[in-house]
Amino acid sequence: MIKVGIVGGTGYTGVELLRLLAQHPNVELRAVTSRSESGMPVSQMYPNLRGRVDLPFTEPSLDNLGECDVVFFATPNGVAMKQVPELLDKGIKVIDLAADYRLKSPAQWQQWYGMAHASEHLLAEAVYGLPEVNREAIKTARLVANPGCYPTAVQLGFLPLLKAGLIDTQTLVADAKSGVSGAGRKAEVHTLLCEAGDSFKAYGVAGHRHLPEIKQGLAHISGQDVGLTFVPHLLPMIRGIHATLYARLTSDVADLQALYEQSYANEAFVDVLPAGSHPETRTVRGANMCRMAVHRPQGGDTVVILSVIDNLVKGAAGQAVQNMNIMCGLPETTGLNHIALLP
Repeated sequence: MIKVGIVGGTGYTGVELLRLLAQHPNVELRAVTSRSESGMPVSQMYPNLRGRVDLPFTEPSLDNLGECDVVFFATPNGVAMKQVPELLDKGIKVIDLAADYRLKSPAQWQQWYGMAHASEHLLAEAVYGLPEVNREAIKTARLVANPGCYPTAVQLGFLPLLKAGLIDTQTLVADAKSGVSGAGRKAEVHTLLCEAGDSFKAYGVAGHRHLPEIKQGLAHISGQDVGLTFVPHLLPMIRGIHATLYARLTSDVADLQALYEQSYANEAFVDVLPAGSHPETRTVRGANMCRMAVHRPQGGDTVVILSVIDNLVKGAAGQAVQNMNIMCGLPETTGLNHIALLP
């Protein structure tokens, strides 16, 4: 059994991790930490876990986390980078679901997150945990930077075209929408029901924190710097991301549908829908799945890719468990074969 700890178990990503790990056949939960809720039974905060998780929240320390094989950080940005080094020194594998190790440049980290990096010596070692791109490196990693939700949907959507060298890499556009849970569990006015309900808006147009992460990932896939316009939007729903992606073809391709189907033929968690399809966020709700469709409107030189994920699963906790499976030599799908919830 893999002994697992979760640092920061009170947020939406934390409870989603607990939901998945409590059903994982190869996992033994050893510690769930929260400084503010220390001593409270986990199932008291999240009754859906009654009978599945019998642990209380505890203070994060080496006394409880030091017994683990793998530790997940589901904490605000800037927390993991202070605690990860001592866990690695004890031989514990770490998967960080925040942004602390996603960006390779400490200067970029400081620019976008407003603080100096506390363990920048680990940035080069950290493996970006997008399995469809970095599976081999994840297998031997001791520190994995779990991708953000928007970056997952966007990179998977563009990946086949970039790898094939078929599009202008300087004019990419990602128009993406997210449910309110993407903002986290903290209380803020803009996520109140009366503020977010029956409304729809863009935000972060001048620059969103996921922009440098997406550009870094796309550049890695394509082998060159990319130009990307990324505009996120807030949808009046709880879960889900829908990314509408635009790219201009620079080479003719006989069959874009075949390109996408062949690119993801062996990927358990990417589903390329039949030609002409329009994926819906509800078809991935609660599942570790990215569903997508590729279109070429009027046979022109613009390709439109539609990519949907559950921001809390393939966009966060599910992908983290997928990475744990790879790191620990388990079949990638172990504990992740959940069917999406409908209606």
